[in-house]
Amino acid sequence: MPRERLYLFDTTLRDGAQTNGVDFTMHDKLVIANMLDGLGIDYVEGGYPGANPTDTALFSEEHGLDTTFTAFGMTRRPGRSTSNDPGLAALLEAKADAICFVAKSWDYHVRVALECTPQENLASIRDSVRAAREKGREVLLDCEHFFDGYKANPEFALSCAKAAYDEGARWVVLCDTNGGALPHEVEAIVGEVVKVIPGDHVGIHAHNDTEQAVANSFAAVRAGARQIQGTLNGLGERCGNANLTSIIPTLKLKPELAERFEIGVSDAQLKTLAHASRTLDEMLNRAPNRHAPYVGESAFATKAGIHASAIMKEPATYEHVPPEVVGNKRKLLVSDQAGKSNVLAELQRIGLEVDKDDPRIARLLEVVKEREAAGYAYEAADASFELLARRELGKVPNYFDVEQFDVNVEQRNNAVGQRVTVSLAVVKVKVDGETLISAAEGAGPVNALDVALRKDLGKYQGYIKGLELTDYRVRILNGGTEAVTRVLIESADETGDRWTTVGVSPNIIDASFQALMDSIVYKLVRSGAPA
Repeated sequence: MPRERLYLFDTTLRDGAQTNGVDFTMHDKLVIANMLDGLGIDYVEGGYPGANPTDTALFSEEHGLDTTFTAFGMTRRPGRSTSNDPGLAALLEAKADAICFVAKSWDYHVRVALECTPQENLASIRDSVRAAREKGREVLLDCEHFFDGYKANPEFALSCAKAAYDEGARWVVLCDTNGGALPHEVEAIVGEVVKVIPGDHVGIHAHNDTEQAVANSFAAVRAGARQIQGTLNGLGERCGNANLTSIIPTLKLKPELAERFEIGVSDAQLKTLAHASRTLDEMLNRAPNRHAPYVGESAFATKAGIHASAIMKEPATYEHVPPEVVGNKRKLLVSDQAGKSNVLAELQRIGLEVDKDDPRIARLLEVVKEREAAGYAYEAADASFELLARRELGKVPNYFDVEQFDVNVEQRNNAVGQRVTVSLAVVKVKVDGETLISAAEGAGPVNALDVALRKDLGKYQGYIKGLELTDYRVRILNGGTEAVTRVLIESADETGDRWTTVGVSPNIIDASFQALMDSIVYKLVRSGAPA
């Protein structure tokens, strides 16, 4: 039996831009639009021409995308004609394949927010859709607050949706704008809508305020909707939108949906999903959600020893899908809960071949548990674990020795009389018997120490020139003035590789220094630097 076509609509660049702390440049929008196009998304909503200079410029020229590039905006304002509405004019002039209008479908909003009559709201919908159709555009209508509106006045909410459909809108999209609807409500209401408007013209736009946007999207599909709107990584105002990085693989990999529906994302494109998710976070300078389904760093991570043992025999024992199909990878974490299987699996992953009966394995496991009891967290610091394992196995060269370091924090007046705080670090290292001394100022003591430590490592300087610290996290492990501090440092190099190291000490500078040292030594090991 042929599968039904289900369409995906991405609004990362418009609705996702309403996320607190997210701002897209023109370059960002073009890169992300091309990435979504390459992923196989059917519709990419680029923004709101006329609302801001970036979006206006974005729609001033064609971009050669295969996806249906979509402009967003309001229907004509009450009291204006389609020829006398600047916002509508900007939409009609936009270089876009489709126009997605937003209109009120809750009579309460029509009365309070628009301050017009229900008849005028319906006329605005009809006139706007007609004007866009006359311009040769594919038209979508986002029925804002549809589910709240339907519960309050089903006749009016349906009349808004039907007005757009009757005028030739390709899609009528039902929006759970407040994000408060529940899956059983969505399924029941969409089921009523598709009795009036064919399901292959109905879409769902869910917000995540009850953590059910993905579930609500699938509920709408079960009831007959054939377009899903969402964002990459679930970006969006308040609690976000339906997360396409969860929706796409579920549609592709779960038999109930995969056997019934076809989407524009191929198997090969699905393998780029984790990369796309992380690329977006990198562009926005956001820490990726480690626990995100399918694409998160912990999505296929196992900590318990008995689970790891089973996974090594047969991954399907604890994995609902193979990680590689979404571009992710399996991780058997080493921690105080780990067993021998975890350690062996991790050693195998990093390329250290050790016999399973080697007594050093048991010793390494004991060291891990002892150090984690002291506050280390190797499940979050893969590079520090690798160095610990290599040291236990005698496979880390002694590249250099830090003989001394000093960090000074001083507050003083600068040359223009402003009160500033300055950090200065001095590091003395010995490389091949030669003593090297480096000094550096930094934004803080850890930054100064980092810069000074990497300033001059003699013959190893070329190996670390592309190394940079990309994230720094501190956690206080217990209370009081003698609290133990755990520092996690994420580093990256010129190849794009990333790794995390850990340090623990009652002194935050000492803990930071441990993590910094591990980061540098790890880079030297990975680069094959000679002893």
